[in-house]
Amino acid sequence: MSRTNFDQLLEAGCHFGHLKRKWNPAMAPYIFMERNGIHIIDLNKTVAKVDEAAEAMKQIAKSGKKILFVATKKQAKSVIAEKATSVNMPYVIERWPGGMLTNFPTIRKAVKKMTTIDKLIADGTYSNLSKRELLQVTRQRAKLEKNLGSIADLNRLPSALFVVDVLKEQIAVREANRLGIPVFAIVDTNSNPDNVDFVIPANDDASKSIEVILDACCAAINEGLEERKVEKADSDAAANSQKDGREAESTEDAEETEATETENAE
Repeated sequence: MSRTNFDQLLEAGCHFGHLKRKWNPAMAPYIFMERNGIHIIDLNKTVAKVDEAAEAMKQIAKSGKKILFVATKKQAKSVIAEKATSVNMPYVIERWPGGMLTNFPTIRKAVKKMTTIDKLIADGTYSNLSKRELLQVTRQRAKLEKNLGSIADLNRLPSALFVVDVLKEQIAVREANRLGIPVFAIVDTNSNPDNVDFVIPANDDASKSIEVILDACCAAINEGLEERKVEKADSDAAANSQKDGREAESTEDAEETEATETENAE
């Protein structure tokens, strides 16, 4: 069964592309028709692509890996933050920090700096600072929080990127391509899908369109996380069962040895 359907996507306005004069010819396979100078996206293909992307994201989540969500455009910020948080995944909704993937160790240093400031404020080390110095530290902390707060728990490179509007986030896509990190993306008719591994052709300017696609993908991620929990519980139970079995065998062997020694003594 599909994770979304034609009517849902139609109602959310996923079919609206850009003006014909702004189109990217590479998106031709996903365009159904032109109406009043605007390209209309083929939603049947969108449904299939959403299912394909969602299944791949489910497997990534099931393996315990992270997917980084990226959307710095106004219409997508709140939706991305809400949906990514719901499945405990990192996200970037402010300016993309250049080199975030290709120069990841430097980004981690900035995150550690933010953590260090928190510790020093908590233990009273900064209590002797003047008001001006404390204000500077607080502003620096706020800036780091704004840009990097959502990736504070990202200790290693993400296993995939989910991008809204590859034209706007082309630096992020380029960095992911360079490192061989798979890219999932909502791609509109004015964008180039060639650098995207899992293309979801849809309107990337309407918050409802973005939300309906994210709902399907995040539901799949949640399924993967739940299946991971179940598999871990089963493996732990199996391990405990084997341990109990070995202990029982050891007890039986000890009892047999004791009985043999008693017989020999008699």
